[in-house]
Amino acid sequence: MLQDSELQQQLAERLRFYRELGIYDFYRRDVNAPIEAAIEEMPPPSLQTSSQASTFDEPQMTPERALRAIREDIGDCTRCVLHKQGRRQIVFGVGNPRADIMFVGEAPGADEDIQGEPFVGRAGQLLNNMISAMGIRREDVYIANIIKCRPPGNRTPEREECETCSPFLMRQIEVVKPKIIVALGAVAAKTLLGVNDAMINLRGQIYDFKNTKLAVTYHPAYLLRDPRQKKEAWKDLQMVMKHLGMPLPKQKEPGTE
Repeated sequence: MLQDSELQQQLAERLRFYRELGIYDFYRRDVNAPIEAAIEEMPPPSLQTSSQASTFDEPQMTPERALRAIREDIGDCTRCVLHKQGRRQIVFGVGNPRADIMFVGEAPGADEDIQGEPFVGRAGQLLNNMISAMGIRREDVYIANIIKCRPPGNRTPEREECETCSPFLMRQIEVVKPKIIVALGAVAAKTLLGVNDAMINLRGQIYDFKNTKLAVTYHPAYLLRDPRQKKEAWKDLQMVMKHLGMPLPKQKEPGTE
């Protein structure tokens, strides 16, 4: 028979584990049942992953509520060094919680760090043009980043930072359930696909990604530095549109006006 202190410690550890996975709703069992049985019925952490334990598919939890739960779970994050390196706030994600298309970038920049919304600077304006060229609105898609804090000087996110933060993105993807993800740039593509390859090799195909699809194109910030690649990015977006059965607008690639 376990002592009360031991039982409380075990329950506290289990509850902490589930909260880290984003699970907050629990149901009471028969108060007359032994508490040891309650602990035994809870699957051990070593046998359960965040995707297996997710409660976001439960009918009573809407995508809006699930995304709020993830944001609350992130809190004023101190999980990596970026919270000590000048970031102002968490930049979570924005858009339609039930979007067919989800754009995933690299990290917030200076404007995003100020406004708390991804892709609101010059690169964001170009992304808006790219989305508009597809015949849809920014409000129709969901936009997020691999990491949610601005790296100092807009440097490339480090591997440890991506590994620490990307599980929250995976939970966002699980909630939104897009029909396709568009990875913007090398960091997003390599992190999501788990590969280390050149953009020229990653582009031009539709990948199977968990329960959805994924395409790779250039980051809008890169297109601002090298406008010659806008034609190639437009080809990537047209490939996405064809995959979704969307009509292809007869216009120039976005950003050439």
